[in-house]
Amino acid sequence: MGCVASLAYAATPEKVLHLELSAAETGFDPVATSDLNTAAIEQQLFEALLTYDYLARPVRLIPRLAATMPVVTDQGKTWVFTLKKGAYFCPDPVFKGQLREATAQDVVYTIMRFMDPKNRSPYKFLVDGKIIGLDELGDEARKSGRFNYDASIAGLEVLDRYTLKIRLKTTDYNFSHAMAQPMYGVVAREVIEAYAGDTASHPVGTGPYRLGRWIRSSLIELEKNPNFRHELWDFGATHSGSDPALGSDPKIANSEDARVIAQMKGKTIPQIDRIDIQVIEESQSAWLSFGKGELDMIGLAGQFSPMALTGDRLKPALVQRGIRLDRLIDPSIAYYFINQQDPVLGGMSRERIALRRAIFMAQNDEEMIRVIYKGQAFRNAYPIPDGVEGSDPNYRSVLNYNPREANHLLDQMGYAKGPDGYRRLPDGKPLSVRYTTSLSSQDRELDEMMKKSLDRLSIHFESEKLKFPEIIKAERQCRVQMRLSGWIADYPDGDNFMQLWYGPHIHENNGSCYQDPVWDRLYEKTLTMPASLQRDKIYRQLARLLELNGVTKVSTSHIRNVLSQPWLLGYKAHPILPSVWSYLDIDDTQRPKP
Repeated sequence: MGCVASLAYAATPEKVLHLELSAAETGFDPVATSDLNTAAIEQQLFEALLTYDYLARPVRLIPRLAATMPVVTDQGKTWVFTLKKGAYFCPDPVFKGQLREATAQDVVYTIMRFMDPKNRSPYKFLVDGKIIGLDELGDEARKSGRFNYDASIAGLEVLDRYTLKIRLKTTDYNFSHAMAQPMYGVVAREVIEAYAGDTASHPVGTGPYRLGRWIRSSLIELEKNPNFRHELWDFGATHSGSDPALGSDPKIANSEDARVIAQMKGKTIPQIDRIDIQVIEESQSAWLSFGKGELDMIGLAGQFSPMALTGDRLKPALVQRGIRLDRLIDPSIAYYFINQQDPVLGGMSRERIALRRAIFMAQNDEEMIRVIYKGQAFRNAYPIPDGVEGSDPNYRSVLNYNPREANHLLDQMGYAKGPDGYRRLPDGKPLSVRYTTSLSSQDRELDEMMKKSLDRLSIHFESEKLKFPEIIKAERQCRVQMRLSGWIADYPDGDNFMQLWYGPHIHENNGSCYQDPVWDRLYEKTLTMPASLQRDKIYRQLARLLELNGVTKVSTSHIRNVLSQPWLLGYKAHPILPSVWSYLDIDDTQRPKP
């Protein structure tokens, strides 16, 4: 296993951060990652060229592995990045005891991996169609069966050991956001090649932490990277007024920033020696562990919000214990999708489209918010959430809850009821809907909610239960018939959401396996457009087509409530960064003794 700490190093940590994940990790090769939990861990293991300022609201890009922000010329088509000197990969046997510094050539290799067809990267979309010569290299690999990593292309030019010039095909002032994603954390070619076939088990990066003990789907331990450079915590409060979409009141935010700055300013990054992460799929178990002080921080599941909150305030008993609440509206969507390649529900015939739309209209979103999320969500029908460029708070769905109209639609289209009272396909064959969820108690509640929805239509319900990594794998293979999925902003632009239904992203992150030439051509127009009213108009067309074709129904956006113990220092919820653990500290004098 790459970057595993020695037993002597791991045996005497000074400070340990105890965390939980609500779903299992999917492996630690960034090129294959699509889920938030895995990205949160990779944020600590690897470093992308850029990242987001910890305190700035609205969010602001800053250098990470880059020494400075890129020099952008040629109307946003040429980007020059200069890397920090002395950024070393964590120790690994591949390096034979030598320090291995990250270079511009490593960045080229990292970017190339996303276009290698064998990787089927869910985050290929961030560079797909953008860098001069890179798509052609991918096309050649599809024909030959081998990606040529030694090829020189005009769009990726190494100027010297630390400097890289990236040339884009068209203007793209958002390209910097792509270079801030955890998935674009820089890797070393010799490591990837040495562990070919099992790269997900051998993460070797330049980040502040390295992978220690790992028990799949159960326990992940991160330990300080002994090769991590000397870096100081040096963030300042920067608020440019109220940003209600991201939950920041300027007065509250500034006082919170002052607290964080006072706790962390000038400290070396990272302060915490080891991060102990447990996979706890049952939210009740996580809640009880937090209550006993066994977890230092917890994302509050909606079903437990009545125990912790009165309205949007922490209950007095928790305040008295010194527990803190961080609350913001996530730039995210929860959305139902139906597999457009499914032999029963897929296809673009009038009958199939009507069936899918009826299924969506049977979903009671308000009941979901009340029963499942306990009020910690709100109805959102648009694929781009509030707080993200291109959102449309005035959009009105045509797939709102209306079981009467849904049943009328099914009657019209020939989905007659059989002797058992359940509907059948127009050709008389049995009809059922297979709904895929994970294994937690909340997932069982989601099953009950879906069964209730389908009962309104007299349609048979089937439950498919899979572990989260298995769900992701099945999605990419277009084997999930129907699911309630979620997406949180990787960067605050609408393209990050609309790309979820782009045809060429099937087998990557287009879980609905939707491919419609009309939709694709409209979407492609937006790729070269700046954020504008013209682009927003096309986004509205795209959103409406998704509904009219019965592809997806956006259901809700969520409120994020994070509870932290009094001994955890420096924490502030960030709307974009998947994890901020290297920016934290622990005051062990306040932690209860075991």
